[in-house]
Amino acid sequence: MPKRILQGVVVSDKNEKTVVVRVERRFAHPLMQKTVRRSKKYKAHDENNQYKVGDVVSIEECAPISKDKRWTVVAAQA
Repeated sequence: MPKRILQGVVVSDKNEKTVVVRVERRFAHPLMQKTVRRSKKYKAHDENNQYKVGDVVSIEECAPISKDKRWTVVAAQA
């Protein structure tokens, strides 16, 4: 099964080797058909502490690294 890749914005880099990434998704409301925005935060592994708050990054699924860290940062968007 292929690994999922999501794109989001770094909202916290205070933890060692970890960044918190907010991923936003948009969808049409089932009844009203208005576009709705929902976001979710993921903790992702950042080995070299190179990503800072505000960076747009891609994260990829991986094996569990800690209790709530199951993603790793693969690249920053230019």
